[in-house]
Amino acid sequence: MRDLLDDLDRWKAQGKPIAIARVIDIEGSGPRDPGAAMAVNGDGEVIGSVSGGCVEGAVVAEALTILHGDNQPRLVTFGYSDDEAFAVGLTCGGIIHLFIQPLTW
Repeated sequence: MRDLLDDLDRWKAQGKPIAIARVIDIEGSGPRDPGAAMAVNGDGEVIGSVSGGCVEGAVVAEALTILHGDNQPRLVTFGYSDDEAFAVGLTCGGIIHLFIQPLTW
């Protein structure tokens, strides 16, 4: 998360709303370890990574919903699904649990 601090400070100075997503748990194989983080500002700019690209688009959508909607933190889970070939998921076959919340100063 330290690698995000400079950009977070810049976004804060610009008055942009920010949401933080963190990996809190993985089941099976996962692309990033617990603690990995990414941030999204209200304009949709992204820093960091929680999945190496597999589900980042869906995480951005969740973060923007939080920032421009209910402003409520949430737990989201992404995994691989054989039933839904086009579903957002991890190709590594694992499951990741993320906590996404608005950043308050």
